[in-house]
Amino acid sequence: MSLINPRRGDLIATLGETTATPYFIYRLRDTMLSSSTGRRILRDRPRITSQTMSLPYLRKLPESSLGRTYASWLDREGVTPDTRDSVKYIDDEESAYVMQRYRECHDFYHALTGLPVMVEGEVALKAFEFANTLLPMAGLSMFAVTRLKPAERRRFWQTYLPWALHNGLWCRDIINVYWEEELQRDVNDMRIELGIEKPPDLRRTRKQLAYQRKSSGEKQDHTGVLYALRFQR
Repeated sequence: MSLINPRRGDLIATLGETTATPYFIYRLRDTMLSSSTGRRILRDRPRITSQTMSLPYLRKLPESSLGRTYASWLDREGVTPDTRDSVKYIDDEESAYVMQRYRECHDFYHALTGLPVMVEGEVALKAFEFANTLLPMAGLSMFAVTRLKPAERRRFWQTYLPWALHNGLWCRDIINVYWEEELQRDVNDMRIELGIEKPPDLRRTRKQLAYQRKSSGEKQDHTGVLYALRFQR
């Protein structure tokens, strides 16, 4: 069920843990161990929650900062840093933390890319995560594309999947970003440093298309009224 319903966070969490062990989570841990920043994260084991991330403080940062972008995205999408389940099915303590860190960083990836919390946005972001981390759960989550409408599926295959694969494969290992230390950085500088290009604004695209459909419908309605008036003389 979690493969086609990305809103079932509990099922996705279980699937993520059971498919990541033993090889893939060890690989991700080794990726962190190969980086000086990743090793510091493993040593410090920071957590991303509403207690460790002061949203009132982040909202006061410059508009172009990473922290403000992150807080604004959370506010716009109506989510908090506390929505990530705790790891339950990975026995190795360090590997369990790696999985927890991956989960808690997810909303930073949203903030950097601008992708919204909707099935279409989540599928695109999971494709990006899979290309970057190779965690099977992220790849399997793309099965949720079957829930999209035909126009949304075309948009995914033609625009967001190519974006996700290119950026995920070529950007830096995002698991090695110490987000807590970068909050005051300019968000565009962060994107350039990491090698991440923003995809087309999904919410704006959907709104524009909805407006066009509405306008087209109104035009057709007006044409029908004119036709009726013309031939009811």
